[in-house]
Amino acid sequence: MNAPVTPTQNELLSKTERQAQVVRALQADLPAHALIWHDEDTTPYECDGLTAYRARPLVVALPETAAQVQAVLKTCHKLNVPVVARGAGTGLSGGAMPDTMGVTLSLAKFNNIIEIDPVARTASVQCGVRNLAISEAAAPYGLYYAPDPSSQIACTIGGNVAENSGGVHCLKYGLTLHNVLRVRGFMADGEPVEFGGAALDAPGLDLLALVVGSEGMLAVTTEVLVKLVPKPQLARCIMASFDDVRKAGDAVAAVIAAGIIPAGLEMMDKPMTAAVEDFVRAGYDLTAAAILLCESDGTPEEVEEEIGRMSEVLRSCGATAIAVSTSEDERLKFWSGRKNAFPASGRISPDYMCLDSTIPRKRLADILLAIQEMEKKYNLRCCNVFHAGDGNLHPLVLFDANDPDELHRCELFGADILETSVAMGGTVSGEHGVGVEKLNSMCVQFTAAENEQMFGVKRAFDPSGNLNPGKVIPTLQRCAEYGKQVFRASAQTPFADLPRF
Repeated sequence: MNAPVTPTQNELLSKTERQAQVVRALQADLPAHALIWHDEDTTPYECDGLTAYRARPLVVALPETAAQVQAVLKTCHKLNVPVVARGAGTGLSGGAMPDTMGVTLSLAKFNNIIEIDPVARTASVQCGVRNLAISEAAAPYGLYYAPDPSSQIACTIGGNVAENSGGVHCLKYGLTLHNVLRVRGFMADGEPVEFGGAALDAPGLDLLALVVGSEGMLAVTTEVLVKLVPKPQLARCIMASFDDVRKAGDAVAAVIAAGIIPAGLEMMDKPMTAAVEDFVRAGYDLTAAAILLCESDGTPEEVEEEIGRMSEVLRSCGATAIAVSTSEDERLKFWSGRKNAFPASGRISPDYMCLDSTIPRKRLADILLAIQEMEKKYNLRCCNVFHAGDGNLHPLVLFDANDPDELHRCELFGADILETSVAMGGTVSGEHGVGVEKLNSMCVQFTAAENEQMFGVKRAFDPSGNLNPGKVIPTLQRCAEYGKQVFRASAQTPFADLPRF
């Protein structure tokens, strides 16, 4: 391993000098068209889907081969330059926000499907392949890739691996973690690495489970082997209306308690249904306080039996209306509103911040009612859509980023939702990741000792700390300044007793 340049040497260089140094070094690794650094060219890379926070990268590298990725990482390691890997930039937590003194490593050109193996039911793809493109390529074989985040038309599989993305069908088919067999890429110093494998199990520690969801902190992904599943013979969707959010929340818990695992179980509140209905005309009940979308898939016999059981549970929980799709077009119409919740919100507000905390299913109504009180407290609107089946919330706080006070109130609103979720027994993130957005809230969920353990994992993979620095894990100083670090009886360690990273 090459020894990196010391920070003292770096500090002696101005930003302009540092940029020139990095550009000269990377010009030996990349063709001229694959390296950009002028402000007007790097501006499109200054944020991901969390547009409230922006930073302009020192340099953007756009490699086209694995050898070029390796060369860029080796050069950056030698120069002690931070590296932020980026896919399609659809992330919602600032995970791909650039380092102003670092290189943004765009992997957008890694967009080839290497192989579809219909016998093994796997697909080997480069990291820049779009989520939906995998299912499109597998369709002729009667197969598809199950995780389906709402951004699947644009988001890439490498980004899905980084964030452990889910989607509306994750309740039955699992998150990215449950559908990935192998990840190939490079360590921070350019060393090739492989996690998992094509076999049922890989030797040694299960590091695949560690790297999936690591938000680009441990390694750079270039190739992924994913599972494919057979397309169900039939899928039908129930749209159930409720006149009270508590009844809707209780219905979610009741469906799962009945031993039913729907293919999808989503919840939307009244403001959200109004926004999406005006956008896509999905046929939603605008008088309902909340609606549930419950899907069943499988053989026709299985679907008929499960739809009947779910309908019975929903009625017993107080559903005021139940509609069941009678055709594939109608099923897709029901889902079109849920899939377009984010763009629909963009039509009614200049900006929105989408959170993704999780809570126990039995607390769904409690968090919705708490959010309604927060709307009054912060004088901002919030539309809510949930992966209700697994308790993953997606509140969308509406605001105007051009108004500094509104942005500040939005940040406070978001933190309040996350910390209330933790207090209810949940977590600060389900699938969007921590990035820069939830750093403060990580101080609420984890103790100083627990955060230090996470830094220990980071150091084991990336001793230089140059892969996506300053994200995901809050420093001890940050938590001390935030003043909300949690100390449990099992971890009463003062900040001063732990090393800083």
